[in-house]
Amino acid sequence: MAQTNQQSADGYIEELPEDRKTAISAIRSVILANLPAGYEETVQHGMLSYVIPLATYPVTYNKLPLVFAALASQKNYMTVHLMNIYGNPADEEWFVQRYKATGKKLNMGKSCVRFKTIDDLPVDLIGEAIARTPVSAYIQIYESARKKN
Repeated sequence: MAQTNQQSADGYIEELPEDRKTAISAIRSVILANLPAGYEETVQHGMLSYVIPLATYPVTYNKLPLVFAALASQKNYMTVHLMNIYGNPADEEWFVQRYKATGKKLNMGKSCVRFKTIDDLPVDLIGEAIARTPVSAYIQIYESARKKN
C-alpha cells in the first residue's frame, strides 16, 4: 500500500496485512513513546506522519504541517522517514554508525530507512533518533535547509 485515503492512524493500520500491521504498530508505539512534546501524529502524504502543527509553525513551503518523521507500508517494503537525520549531517553520521553497530543491514535513502520485517530494524535506535530532536531544533534544521535553496 503506497497511498491511503485514511484520515486516522488507526484506520491506516487497519488497512494493512497482518504481518505489516504488527510491524507498523510496534514501530508506531516506539515513535509515540519517544516523540518530543509539540509534535503530533497524523496521516499526511499517505503515511503515518509526525508533524509540527501549523498552529505552532505555519511557515512551510507547501502550507502543510512540517513533517518531522513518517512511517509507511510500501509495495515491497516498509519505511521510516527521519527528516531530522536527513537534515543534520552530524546526526546522520551518528545514526549510520549506531545502525551498523547493531549488525543489521542498513537500507537507507536520503531520509528513509527501508525494511521488510521488524526484525530488520533496530527499533530502539529509531526511538533514540526520534527523541534527539525537539521541535525548536527541528525548526532550525528546516529553516537552515530552506536558506540553502
